Amino acid sequence: MAKNSLTIRKKIFVLDTSVILYDHAAFQNFQEHDVAIPIQVLEELDNMKAGNETRNFEARSFIRLIDEISKDSLINQWLPLPGKGNGSFKIIMDDKPAINDAEDIFGPGKFDHRILNSALNLQDHNPDKKVVLVSKDICLRLKAKALNLPAEDYETGKVKNVEELYSGKTDLAKVPGKLVSELSKTGSLPADKLNLPVLPSIHYYTIPANGSIINTYYDPKVNRLEYMVDRSVFRIQPKNPEQAFAIHALLSDDVKLVTIQGNAGTGKTLLALASALEQRKNFRQIFITRPIIPLSNKDIGFLPGDAKSKVDPYMAPIWDNLRFIREQFAEDPKAQARIDELVANEKIVIAPLAFIRGRTLSRIFFIVDEAQNLTPHEVKTIISRAGENTKIVFAGDIYQIDTPYLDAESNGLSYLIDKAKNHPLHAHITLQKGERSELANLANDLL
Repeated sequence: MAKNSLTIRKKIFVLDTSVILYDHAAFQNFQEHDVAIPIQVLEELDNMKAGNETRNFEARSFIRLIDEISKDSLINQWLPLPGKGNGSFKIIMDDKPAINDAEDIFGPGKFDHRILNSALNLQDHNPDKKVVLVSKDICLRLKAKALNLPAEDYETGKVKNVEELYSGKTDLAKVPGKLVSELSKTGSLPADKLNLPVLPSIHYYTIPANGSIINTYYDPKVNRLEYMVDRSVFRIQPKNPEQAFAIHALLSDDVKLVTIQGNAGTGKTLLALASALEQRKNFRQIFITRPIIPLSNKDIGFLPGDAKSKVDPYMAPIWDNLRFIREQFAEDPKAQARIDELVANEKIVIAPLAFIRGRTLSRIFFIVDEAQNLTPHEVKTIISRAGENTKIVFAGDIYQIDTPYLDAESNGLSYLIDKAKNHPLHAHITLQKGERSELANLANDLL
């Protein structure tokens, strides 16, 4: 065993800017291997450190962390990383390789090409070690491989086999008729009668019965299957079992964290918002947010107007859902006025995610829309803000991602569903059937 371990070739991982912006502490996650950061990455982070977006916070956090680790040492020399058995770290300078000059091949003036040259130069000077470029940028990885430089994605936080991601629901087939009758009459059934596994959290089951479907949920506190009566929320009726399960999770006092995954038009945001309004008296505030994905990678600062004018276009889908709920009370002007009053008094707040930085969320029903555009670190940061009697809902479609360095496996929503699936405070449901319109379903199914 010892002999084999001595033959393992030690690696030097070179991290580019995209990795740092995804996880500012990434360089501490490579175990016994060494980690190098090209000097150009520091320059790019310096250009990004100002602002309120997540990437700005990640840039500042990394800079502070490097300063803390280096103290009075020179960071262009190998420094031991904190922690037993970890490798070393250093900033590598802007040097050209002996061959395969990336700027000659791909063109001068781009930081990416200078980062490639720094990694290639490191490869020239360390023939005894395997130098690997780590980047969230697929194109940069391909360019590295074209120059005979090994390259890979940053894997920490990635969910494997995303096609088998926890759905929150199981369809039970061939349930004996007498057990179906017992469940229908008593409203409850011991889970062991159906040979169901003992679970630490709520899980939903459908049972076929006489040509229809019975909706049930597993209660981990009593290890029983409970009959579930469909509920409407603020006049929004569930249109399929999955929507009924989502409403149950959203209304459950025992569930403090809900994740909802589904295609466009499946009702994720509408159900979350309607459920929040249904419980408005239990919470100090309803806060609905979504991450802002700047147009053409430009900061929203270039847009005209005040802060509200800048962000309102990004929040429009949430306002649309609120208007739809309001329209359900067309014959009741007093109910519509109460909804308007909730907005006017800021009992309902619709704002970008950056606006909640530094806040403690106490007695708040907090909805994060388009959560697939968050990193795992951002999701952790949001949940860590939760105070007493707060409920947090993350909704999104893991296959419709608008940020360049995330995918179905690495986004924060997939990560959260996978990590929290067995926690008693968490419930998840995947919505599969689009209910927006037949035309919207055509787009999801055929295009």
